[in-house]
Amino acid sequence: MIDVILPVLDEAAALPWVLERLPAGYRAIVADNGSTDGSPELARSLGARVVVEPQRGFGAACFAGLRAARSDVVCFMDCDGSLDPADLPRVADPVVSGAADLMLGARRAGRGAWPVHARIANRVLVYELARRGGPRLEDLGPMRAAGRRALLDLGVADRRFGWPLEMVVRADRAGWPIGEVGVPYHERTGRSKVTGTVRGTLRTVRDMAAVLA
Repeated sequence: MIDVILPVLDEAAALPWVLERLPAGYRAIVADNGSTDGSPELARSLGARVVVEPQRGFGAACFAGLRAARSDVVCFMDCDGSLDPADLPRVADPVVSGAADLMLGARRAGRGAWPVHARIANRVLVYELARRGGPRLEDLGPMRAAGRRALLDLGVADRRFGWPLEMVVRADRAGWPIGEVGVPYHERTGRSKVTGTVRGTLRTVRDMAAVLA
């Protein structure tokens, strides 16, 4: 069994589709970060395990889910309908087999799925990561997999939007084999709170730039 950590903030519109698409052998841990739309109650009614993280921040929710997980390998995935849980084995299988210690799903975006400002910001960040001696990646993909115990020991400290980048930076410095595989990326369900807005993208870039610094 593989635990799938789903950081959630007001994702009731997307939750049923996401949870019903989980493949056999994968179980959901919904890490709720202050939803007011009934997301945690809905997730429980659909059979998901729910952990509540009162400290606001994407990284805080991800870390709460990681601490609650029990499987040897864990996955992370946005819960807004932009990623299909059916693609999780493509990301997790190389970690399970030992071919990679950290695996990222590089987004292959359909029309309207990835705003231009967010795509440009992502390209700048992966360029800066490589320029500073880090791994050469296509995307800081939000669908990813790693070993649970190793990830806890890695000591990722950011609790905001720098969490995904710090995970990669620390994994690279620790000598982890890092891999990527393409995954389809769709237009999200409902209103975007982060990279779908210019303000949200700027917040993400600020937090990730702090990690690079």
